[in-house]
Amino acid sequence: MLTKQNKQYTQGERSGGQSAFPIVALLVGATIWGLLWYPYRLLEQAGVSGPAATAITYLVALLLGLAVFRDKLRTVRMLDRETWLLVGIGLSAGWANLAYVLGVLHGEIMRVMLLFYLSPLWTIVFARFLLGEVLSVPGYLVIVFSLGGAIIMLWQPEGSLLPSSYADWMGISAGFMFALANVLSRKDQYHDVQLKSVAVWVGVALVAFGYSLFLPDLPVSVDVSTYTLLLLLLVGLTVFALSLVVQYGLTHTPANQAIVIMLFELVVAAVAAYFLTDEAMTLREWTGGAMIVSASLFSARMNRE
Repeated sequence: MLTKQNKQYTQGERSGGQSAFPIVALLVGATIWGLLWYPYRLLEQAGVSGPAATAITYLVALLLGLAVFRDKLRTVRMLDRETWLLVGIGLSAGWANLAYVLGVLHGEIMRVMLLFYLSPLWTIVFARFLLGEVLSVPGYLVIVFSLGGAIIMLWQPEGSLLPSSYADWMGISAGFMFALANVLSRKDQYHDVQLKSVAVWVGVALVAFGYSLFLPDLPVSVDVSTYTLLLLLLVGLTVFALSLVVQYGLTHTPANQAIVIMLFELVVAAVAAYFLTDEAMTLREWTGGAMIVSASLFSARMNRE
């Protein structure tokens, strides 16, 4: 999920000659992200915990990335004064991806994803302090609709507005750290897409591995089957390919258009959850979710302006 960075587009696209390939890339990426929760559930059922599965699959992506980008990485100066931005991107993306996986493993798929999509709200806050961006009218609408949707979804009869479950906390914190990673990526104009992608893979692997050390049970069952190992490898390959596909789409698509396209992930997740699980959202959750999606659409308008 966390290679949604560097939302820039080429001069040709700015002048109106946009190719269909970047849009297709984003649709493919959104589709796969909307389905990726399912193999992680299969891995947990096979005896590989969420943190361990996340660490292993992103380690596979990292090793592939180091092999593919080895010539470019040889010329990188890792200890320059902007290295802290890469560290920030890696750690924030690390928690965002791990929390996302933990959320969809232990909670309702759509509820976790909709809480994750509060990220435009957090993006406004981070962009104000880290990038000095001034809030526009659509920005205020993002705040109103995001907070309104979150209140509707999280409100409890006893009057509490705090998340009521572990999965809710994971979904919200994933969106929070995802927003931080994206703003830091926008701030970092010193490193290219490949190096930022490597930072993300390293960050996710490290954070997930560190989290797994505190689990009360073994993070990986002692009798892991060949099928499970192949599934881990397949998910790792998917994460690597998905990173590049989404990165390509975002690099060649205006940010306002990319946000709307990536919302297709929610449609795919809703259909997949309907057929693959017995989960059902209440009317209150659908109402709050609709407001959060509306906030993302207002965020697209804010980016355009």
